[in-house]
Parts: sequence; structure tokens; C-alpha cells
Amino acid sequence: MSTRALRVVSVLAAACLVGGCALLGGWTDGTAPAVTDDLTYAIVDTHQAKTYDATSEIPAPSPGAPFFGQDAQGPGNPPSYRDNGDGTVTDLVTGLMWQQGRSGKMSQEEADAGAASFHLAGYTDWRLPTIKELYSLILFSGEDISPESGSAGVPFIDTDVFAFTYGDVAAGERIIDSQWATTTLYVAGEMMFGVNFADGRIKAYGLQSPRGGDMQFLVRYVRGNPDYGENALVDNRDGTVSDLATGLMWTQDDSALGMDWEAALDYAQQRNAEGYFGYADWRLPNAKELQSIVDYDRSPDTTGSAAIDPAFDATPITNEAGEPDWGFYWTSTTHASARGGEAAVYVAFGRGLGYMNGRWSDVHGAGSQRSDPKAGDPAQYPLGRGPQGDAVRILNLVRLVRTIEN
Repeated sequence: MSTRALRVVSVLAAACLVGGCALLGGWTDGTAPAVTDDLTYAIVDTHQAKTYDATSEIPAPSPGAPFFGQDAQGPGNPPSYRDNGDGTVTDLVTGLMWQQGRSGKMSQEEADAGAASFHLAGYTDWRLPTIKELYSLILFSGEDISPESGSAGVPFIDTDVFAFTYGDVAAGERIIDSQWATTTLYVAGEMMFGVNFADGRIKAYGLQSPRGGDMQFLVRYVRGNPDYGENALVDNRDGTVSDLATGLMWTQDDSALGMDWEAALDYAQQRNAEGYFGYADWRLPNAKELQSIVDYDRSPDTTGSAAIDPAFDATPITNEAGEPDWGFYWTSTTHASARGGEAAVYVAFGRGLGYMNGRWSDVHGAGSQRSDPKAGDPAQYPLGRGPQGDAVRILNLVRLVRTIEN
């Protein structure tokens, strides 16, 4: 397992991680360990302020009303950046320092190797970010481009702070071509997980261009907080799993049955009414919370599992290609576009299937983040949708989260 892989720590080691073994008190009776304020993997909020029903923006729903408990109504660490005035930006939530501009376009190999010779603001310890580091910058106050007009929407990154560019249409690119490089290669193929800040997605991109030669990616380097993206998972032995790095507690099992987005939000409220595992503050995770527990060292084709640590149970499915697989999981985050709020974000813990060249294949990888219609009949999309035929399921699985109290 890589040094940046997810970790499950023993009960004793977990308690020692958060300030010494004296913190163990209460653990033996089934309660979860305390979490300090000094989280090594603090999740930046998505910055989604609008609320939506299945198609469009609505006033914030009240508790008990349909669509209550979505992203904009959940807790989070608001994005907070400091422009250092020297070409760098410090993220005050994550502790990461970023290159404010960008380093052109290059292959993934060139981008990774180029960090060694990249000097900025007197620092020489820059690195190409991992997918979890880079995804910390995504903001779902963005809006996807309009497929009908091809016009730009709102970028999924703070353009008041960071340089951003859409694809150069005059140079033969699509407006959507704003794919940014990471060090995270897909364990199941010659692909790299990157973030597209134009359309608000994580996809595994081929390292070779369909036009020939190496695929070219935009590059932004990072430094600081070497522990960012590393989870510290504790099996609480009561049906829950705590992550001491993020301060989040998860249900160990998922919902087992798929459901549409409205039902997924309601599922959390039903569990709260039941006092699920002794808590009444479960929620459907937002996009960045859910992506935090992806294990990019695992995949159906390499480990015969979902892309998640074995501390969690994941319901197996049979996918569109008739293969054993694992599912897509809803988040509480709407994927807004010029068409409104008809889609919501999901994270694929199984293969990111798409229908291309007459067959289903893993076009975007286990660990990709895409979007589905919030409601409807998946049978209306027998060959997926979009340029790469993304599989459309609509009835996705659910894993709940809550914030661990100090």
C-alpha cells in the first residue's frame, strides 16, 4: 500500500493519534474517540449556497419537507484563501499552499517530473498534487457549460484567487477542455485521475491523446501539509467508522438498495428519526466529504473490490456490461448547469462505465465523480448519455455521514 493510502488504525493507535493514549477513556464502552481541532485532512466546504428540488432552484426546505438536508443546508468549513502577494495562495482550511497561476499544458509525466525544478516565492519543495489535494479546490457554486449552446458556465474554482482557463476553441480544443493533472494514476489502466474545473468532475483520463502523442493537461503545483488526503480510519465496532483525519463518522454499511436523489435525502431523515446507531444527526454527504473516503489504491479490476477501504462494506451489483461490480453513491450536492438543478453529484466506487465504440467499458475509473439525473427512469438511457456514454442509473446507493463532536 502506498504511503498516501487510506489507513485503518487500531483502537489504541487511533486514540494515541489524537493526543495520547489517555484519550482512550470511554472507548471500551462503545463510544467513538474524541477528535482534536487540528485535523490533518480538513474538508473544505463545497460552497454550494443554493437549494434545489429535482429540477430547479427552490427556497431552503424546512425539516421534514421534501429535499431537506441537501448540501447548502449542511455543516462545513467555508473556503478561506490568503493571497500571499508572491504568486502563491494559502488555503487556510487545508494548510496547503498553491501556485496561484498555472504552468501551461504538458503530459502527466512531464508535470510530475517538472515539480523538482519548479521554484516559486523562494520555495523549492513544490509537488504535483494528488487527486485529493487538487479536489480540495473544487467549488460547487460553479455551473456546468451549456451543451446546447457550447457557452461557458461558471468555473468550479475561485477565479478571484486562482488562474483558470477554459479550452482554447480557436486551437481546436473544446470549451470543456480544462483538465488538470495529478500524481494519482488509475490502478486499473493507463489513465490519470484529474479534475475538470470547467465541468465540475473527476475523471480518469488516458495518458495518450486520441489524436496521437501524450495527452496534455493543465498544471498547478502545491506544497505543505504532507498528510493531506491520508485518512485515519477507526472501525468503531458498532456499525460506524470514524475518520480521525477529517473528523467525520460514516455508516459502515450502505443502503443496500438504490434510490433517487429525493429518496436519498429522505433516507437520512428516516435514519435520524430512528436514532440510527445512537445518533440523530446523520446526513447525505456532500461531494467533497464522500470523495474523501475513496481509496485510489483499490478497484474492481485490481483488488476485486470497490475503491474503498475494507473497513467499509459495499453492496455488490451487476453493471451494464453484465459484470460483477460496485455502485455509484449519491451526494447531497446538486450539479448545476444552464439547464438548472436537474442533476446531482455521485461518486463511483465501482467502474465509471461509459458506452463507447459499441460496448460498455470503464471510461472514467473507480473513484471518478460524475452526475446523474435526480429523478426518472434509467431505462430511458440504454446507452448512457454525454460524449462518452456515461452510464445513467438514477437509483444510486447511499452511505451516511455525521460530524464527530469534539
